[in-house]
Amino acid sequence: MLQLFNSLTRQREPLKTLEPGQVRLYVCGITVYDYCHLGHARFLVVFDMFVRYLRAQGWQVRYVRNITDIDDKIIRRAAESGSTPEAVAERFADALAEDEAALGLIAPDMEPRATAHVGQIIAMIERLIERGAAYVGDNGDVYYDVSTFERYGALSGRRLDEMRSGARIAVNEAKDDPLDFVLWKAAKPGEPSWESPWGAGRPGWHIECSAMSTHCLGDSFDIHGGGLDLQFPHHENEIAQSEAATGKRYVGLWMHNGFVTVDDEKMSKSLGNFLTLRDVLAQYDAESVRYFVLATHYRSPLAYNAEAMDSAASALARLYTTLRDAPAGGDAHADVNAAYRSRFLEAMDDDLNTPAAIAVLFDMAREANRAGADESTRRADLAAGLREFGAMIGLLQQDADAYLQAGGVTDDGLTAETIEGMLAQRREARAARDFATADRIRDELTAAGVVLEDSAEGTKWRRG
Repeated sequence: MLQLFNSLTRQREPLKTLEPGQVRLYVCGITVYDYCHLGHARFLVVFDMFVRYLRAQGWQVRYVRNITDIDDKIIRRAAESGSTPEAVAERFADALAEDEAALGLIAPDMEPRATAHVGQIIAMIERLIERGAAYVGDNGDVYYDVSTFERYGALSGRRLDEMRSGARIAVNEAKDDPLDFVLWKAAKPGEPSWESPWGAGRPGWHIECSAMSTHCLGDSFDIHGGGLDLQFPHHENEIAQSEAATGKRYVGLWMHNGFVTVDDEKMSKSLGNFLTLRDVLAQYDAESVRYFVLATHYRSPLAYNAEAMDSAASALARLYTTLRDAPAGGDAHADVNAAYRSRFLEAMDDDLNTPAAIAVLFDMAREANRAGADESTRRADLAAGLREFGAMIGLLQQDADAYLQAGGVTDDGLTAETIEGMLAQRREARAARDFATADRIRDELTAAGVVLEDSAEGTKWRRG
C-alpha cells in the first residue's frame, strides 16, 4: 500500500481517499509575474511524477493546479514595466505553458485562474464574516480573525503566542491582531478591482486557493501539495479559512517538496544565484532535468550545481544506451522482471522514494548489459521492463537513438547529418587501411563532444 508523509501529522500514512480508487489532488501553482525558476521546476516535476505513478497503479486522479493571475507581485511588475497587470499575467502564463511543454509535463485536469473565481472568493468571505471568523477593518480591507480558529499553527507546528511575541501591528493597519491576514484588499488607484459587499477591491492571495480548490474538488478533498515555502503562512491560512467557511475538514493529507539550493545556498534573486528553468534548459535537455529532480527524494533539499547536472545527464544517457543496444520486442511482464518490479513498487510505495526506484533501473540495466549474445530475449525483456518502470515516473520514453544523438548542433557546428557523413568517411578510410585519416576523424568528433562506440556491429555515436 502506498504510504505518504503527511506534513500535518508528521508521519507516514497509507493513502486513504474519500472515494475508493479516486484521488482528488490540488497543487498550488505559480504566480505569473516572471519566468519559472528551478524551484518551480521541482514541484512541477514532483507532482507530475506523483500523478503518473498513481495512474499507473490504477487510481483515477483529478489533478488541479492553479494559476495566480492577480497579486501584489504582478501589479508591481506591471508598474515597473509600464504594462498592465492583465498583460503581465497573460505574458507569463503563456511562458509557463511553454515551460511546462518543454518539461514534458502532463496537463492538469483543471487549471483555474484566480480572476475567474472572484465570485466564489467573495461568497467564501461572506460566509466567514457571517460566522464571526472575519471582519471589515477601518481601512476597508477584510481580515481573517486567527483567534477564532483553535488549530491555527497545527500544519507548521507554530504556537499562536510564540508567533505574536515577535509581531507588531503597523500604525496604518486596521487589524485586531498582528496575525490576522487579509482576505479582501480595498481598491487602490490604478489597480485592478472588482465590486464586492465591502466596496471595490481584489482578493488576498490565501483566499484564492481556498476558493479555487473547493470549487474544483469539493469542500473536502484528499491531497494538497506544494513547495515547503508555502507551508506557512499560505497553507496554514488555507486550512483556517476553508474549515471556518465550510465547517468540514479541508484536506486529508498535505505533501510538501523540499527547497532547491544552488551551490549550497538557497536560491534567491538577492544572492545572484537565481536560475530560471529556461537558463537550465539552455544547457541541459528536459529529461536530464527531470532525472536530476527525481534522483533526490522529494522532501529532501535539492542541491543544484553543474557537477550534479552533468552527473544526471550522464546517468540518463547510460540507461538510454542500454535501451539502444537491447533487442526490441521484449515483454515487461516476463519472469526476469518480477523481482525488479517488486523492488521498484516497494520503493515508490515508500513515500515516493524515487532514488531507490532509479537504483532498481540501474540494476536492470547492468543485468541487460552483462547478458550474453545468446540471451537476446532476456535483454529484450529487461529493456521492456526499463521502459515500463520508467514510464511510471516519466523517464525513458524517448527513442534511444534519437535521445542519445539529440542536441541539434554541437559547439563545433556539427549536425547529425554532418556526423553521419564523417562516420561514412571514417568507415571508408578504415576499409582502405588509412588509419591516420580514421583517427583524425575520431579526434575531430571527440573534440566536438561526440562519443563513438565501435563494435562488431559497427559504430554507434551519441552526444557527450
